[in-house]
Amino acid sequence: MLSWALTFLVIALIAAALGFGGVAGTSAGIAKILFFVFLIMFIVSLIFGRRATV
Repeated sequence: MLSWALTFLVIALIAAALGFGGVAGTSAGIAKILFFVFLIMFIVSLIFGRRATV
């Protein structure tokens, strides 16, 4: 998930450098959404992964 977010971030940076504002904005939005989804899944896995098994 994080690799996809970084991929879209790189696409957004390249598109912004070349002057494609629409593509850059869309890619940056997708990267932001994917990053927050990754962050939520990471926190949930930390919480549920630390349960002690008896």
